[in-house]
Amino acid sequence: MHTISPPINSRADSSVLLHSPNLTRQVMSSREIAELVEARHNDVISTIERLFSKGLLRSARKTRREATGGRPIDVYDLIERDTHLVVSGYSDEHRARVIDRWQELEDQTSRHFAIPASLPEALRLAADQAEENARLVGVIQLQAPKVAAIQRLAAAHGAVCLTDAAKLLQIRPRQFIEWLINRNWLYQRGKRKRLAADQERIDQGLMTHKFTELKANELTGEVKAVAQPLVTPKGLARLAEMLQEAL
Repeated sequence: MHTISPPINSRADSSVLLHSPNLTRQVMSSREIAELVEARHNDVISTIERLFSKGLLRSARKTRREATGGRPIDVYDLIERDTHLVVSGYSDEHRARVIDRWQELEDQTSRHFAIPASLPEALRLAADQAEENARLVGVIQLQAPKVAAIQRLAAAHGAVCLTDAAKLLQIRPRQFIEWLINRNWLYQRGKRKRLAADQERIDQGLMTHKFTELKANELTGEVKAVAQPLVTPKGLARLAEMLQEAL
């Protein structure tokens, strides 16, 4: 199983090493990226998920919970290539900070990684890596039928309301709505804080709106329409994958 080792420097949200027993890989957290480019973490998360939706990132899509001194937040761990894509729209100074930070991490990694000193150690490393690859293939084979079943389920239901989507995904509606807001799928508008789908998610075909007319005002005769956010089949399948990766 891939695990995350303790931070190797003093930053509260430092980059970490993803490793199997003998395989090490350096990553940088979305929270640290936000600090380096002086941006809101939610904005960095939005950029990451937009790039994931376009299939441009190669990092694991699974998030992890990280303590902040207050309410825990979900963060992504990105490989070096992906961090450069995420910060490509920021200033030269901010991109330079990220590059300098990666240089520090590479220096630390070179000191951390132990090269096999003998043929038996090298053979053991190769065997461990082969076992890890076999385990990952098994995980993919196990998850594939679940993902396919969810996609068929989504196609059969069409666009559904948030409550029904939560039931299909087996998550409590209130928790589901909060989860969508934190990931910029939903937002609250107006004094009544009515829920609305994020325009980017609508453009991606993940969400839509159903408009319902309210009863006409008895004094003015004015009729108002209320927009109800719905999750499309494509969105339901994508959310199922995201929830599965977060477990």
